Amino acid sequence: MQENEIAHPVKKETPFREWSPGIHYAQFQSLQPCSFPERRLYDFELLYVRQGELTTRMNGALHSLTPGQLIFLAPGVYHQNSILSSPAKLLGIHFDFFGESRILREEDMVVNEEEVIPGKFAVEAVAAPFLPLSEDPIYAPPPECVHAMEQLVQEFTMRPTGYELVCRGLMLGILTSLLRTQSSRRLAKASVHGERIRALMEEIELMPASDWNNRSMAGRMNLHEDHFSKLFRQIAGMPPGEYLRSIRHREARKLLRETDWPVEKVGEQVGYPDIHYFSRTFSAQEGISPRAYRKLSRIL
Repeated sequence: MQENEIAHPVKKETPFREWSPGIHYAQFQSLQPCSFPERRLYDFELLYVRQGELTTRMNGALHSLTPGQLIFLAPGVYHQNSILSSPAKLLGIHFDFFGESRILREEDMVVNEEEVIPGKFAVEAVAAPFLPLSEDPIYAPPPECVHAMEQLVQEFTMRPTGYELVCRGLMLGILTSLLRTQSSRRLAKASVHGERIRALMEEIELMPASDWNNRSMAGRMNLHEDHFSKLFRQIAGMPPGEYLRSIRHREARKLLRETDWPVEKVGEQVGYPDIHYFSRTFSAQEGISPRAYRKLSRIL
């Protein structure tokens, strides 16, 4: 069969125990407005928007991505990315599902259309009950997934001993999280309260420092507190309190990386006016203090 007769991406039913992703590239990117040439990849890419706006034209559709969204780019599929805002801050991860791709340079990830290598296209692993990740390419990854992607970039960049194992474990967690969001999306569409809870989650992301608590949030939804917590967990994949903490932690990491604000001000901006409580909470989740995290982020 000729390469142009193959439907990309090629999919393979594979039990989860056989998934063993290999990481080829993982970086934070800061880009000015531009349109990149149309291209195809030999491997998979997760492209996450941290700031700004990105559009991707693929399979006859134009996808617009805003902060907090991710696009799943599959091998062999023509696509064109455009940066619409200045500056746009992205996080990109190139990988394959089985560690089979031979990628020595960044150029090896992109197809040279004059010298196409048909056997080089990576295969997408698929396992029931989930649909292929390429089926619906736009995702809004939950905070713990974003955190894992950031950790993966850190490991891949610093490359301490055993980083390959850590990156593989993080990538498996990232893929699992994205697969689980498929169920959350179906629940949100099916539930009469799903869209309202989604709207509430977006509001928490926009205003993490507000005085959020289960009672007030349940009251806004006209639901009993226990029922609200159950529905919220079905949609978000975690209880309201845990979701709030993860959003605050994500925003704290962002402010520590991207501003020179004192640690005390960062804590106030994300809902922790007590600097000691903020430092303890941040250290418990990140494993290092806010000041140590800022210092490390300036190295990456």
